[in-house]
Amino acid sequence: MAWFLNIYRCARCKRIWTDEWSCTCDDDCPHCGARHMSPCHSEDMTEFIMQDGDGFVVIRSPETAEHDADYRELGRFPTREKAEEFLSSVEA
Repeated sequence: MAWFLNIYRCARCKRIWTDEWSCTCDDDCPHCGARHMSPCHSEDMTEFIMQDGDGFVVIRSPETAEHDADYRELGRFPTREKAEEFLSSVEA
């Protein structure tokens, strides 16, 4: 399932907050309660490469994810380049 880090800025109080969710949905401001704020920016975090010691791990949020990303490891690689090659070769 797609997974996003949504970044919001309240139109009323101008405060900024983030929320992770499976879509780029509106949210209510946790500071002043203003409703239906749309994200000003969203980062796709469905899949990514992270460093683990001397290697790199490819992880993805599966289709079965619901209330959290529930990341699953897809593979471990000796270099970032190899991890990127793998990630570009597999379907989402």
